Amino acid sequence: QVQLVESGGGLVQPGGSLRLSCAASGSIFSINGMSWYRQAPGKQRELVASITSGGSTNYADSVKGRFTISRDNAKNTVYLQMNSLKPEDTAVYYCNAMIVYLLTRNYWGQGTQVTVSS
Repeated sequence: QVQLVESGGGLVQPGGSLRLSCAASGSIFSINGMSWYRQAPGKQRELVASITSGGSTNYADSVKGRFTISRDNAKNTVYLQMNSLKPEDTAVYYCNAMIVYLLTRNYWGQGTQVTVSS
């Protein structure tokens, strides 16, 4: 079994910063792509940022220049540094990982709430 456990969400004022973490544990040989998605109330889940095992990154236009995704392969952990937060960044943020163990499977974390409000 594999678990993805997220942490770091919370309430922050506009212009503030938060750092999300997502640690994978369990039966893992390797991890390919890792990503962060978010889902705001009444909206579809959207890709925020992704990172390959080699460190190549991709961002949604709405977060470019403000968010940074990174990973620590030794710790099976992905991070999302979020700066200059805006009220429209308010959402539940989900971690996603393509984990290799005999087969390659897609796993999701349970989600962490990020609220940007004064």
